[in-house]
Amino acid sequence: MGEIADAFWIAFNLLLSFDKELYSIIGLSLKVSLSAVAISCALGFTIGAGLSVYRFPGHRLIIIILNALMGLPPVVVGLIVYLILSRSGPLGVLGLLYTPTAMIIAQVMLITPLVAALSIQMLEELHLEYDEFFRSLRLTNFAKMKTLLWDGRRGLVTVGLAGFGRAISEVGAVMIVGGNINHLTRIMTTAIALETSKGTLALALALGIILIGFSLAVNAAVMLLRSNSKGQRYA
Repeated sequence: MGEIADAFWIAFNLLLSFDKELYSIIGLSLKVSLSAVAISCALGFTIGAGLSVYRFPGHRLIIIILNALMGLPPVVVGLIVYLILSRSGPLGVLGLLYTPTAMIIAQVMLITPLVAALSIQMLEELHLEYDEFFRSLRLTNFAKMKTLLWDGRRGLVTVGLAGFGRAISEVGAVMIVGGNINHLTRIMTTAIALETSKGTLALALALGIILIGFSLAVNAAVMLLRSNSKGQRYA
């Protein structure tokens, strides 16, 4: 029990003293996850708006596939990206394996189906609500997409936050394609796994506290956005 208490004490000292190694890991984690979320939102929101407006053969099948991919195991995504970026893979010549770029690619593949599927659920309801209005104005499908994305921006921010929550806590895919290399591809989740296996609990606990803090902040932001949205709806 004393060892655990000591580890917590050292962890808080690391946080308060702005330990260079600790905050470099946090900085890389944010860089990778925020980059992946930005790309995933650009792709996912566009897919969501497009599938909410356009109807074509196989439309429902694509939505079913996106919903299924929401539960795609991270290690499978990591394996796929590894095979693509390895020397014998189609993109091996780019030399991206074991770099932050490879980690971003893996997280984009993992998060985009989630963002797209949640966007469809929200934007389809909005499209049904606006259908008669769109018909009266004779808007093009592209104009409808822009309108849905703008009017649904609050809900889409919530979707983006959900994507960030999954990205920042992901470990399997980034471990495979990043290699957990110190000062290059080591992020919070992979560092926690490594330091725990080494018995270096202080650094692992410090990173865990930060990770929990990010999780709480994301959930608080989602709840705040939802309460503000409901308040405006009933105002």
